Amino acid sequence: MEEELTMNETQITFAGRVGGDITLREVSGDRHVASFRVATQPRRLRDGEWTSGPTTWHTVKAWNKLALHVAESLHSGDPVLVHGRLSVDVWERDGTSMTSYEVVATAVGHDLSHGTSAFAKHVRHESAGAQESPQIRSTATLAPAAGPDTTQAA
Repeated sequence: MEEELTMNETQITFAGRVGGDITLREVSGDRHVASFRVATQPRRLRDGEWTSGPTTWHTVKAWNKLALHVAESLHSGDPVLVHGRLSVDVWERDGTSMTSYEVVATAVGHDLSHGTSAFAKHVRHESAGAQESPQIRSTATLAPAAGPDTTQAA
């Protein structure tokens, strides 16, 4: 079952780098959630020199099929694009109001401005009650943005 999108929710799209391992959990039956952090850092040209701004960390959660694909495809340091719904959680601790933000992803992919990637679609068998096959037609690889093409076909 796919998560449904409702109107008037804040949608966010950003680019960054995966900042650690992807955590994949089975929450019940066939439902899965993948959690990971993405670091973003603005760079600006000032007085002829590039300067880096402060790093901002975003917590991202992906559910079900997207969670499985994220866990299989992404690794620490990978450049990514994330699109999803901004979720805000507000609570009180010791009389102080606390707020946390996370992005519930609807789409995640490699940022191809930093390299190349090969798409690998899961093959679905056409039989009653068939599940997605864990075997894929090819493997995704990330190659350097400059120099000769170093991707390998599977």
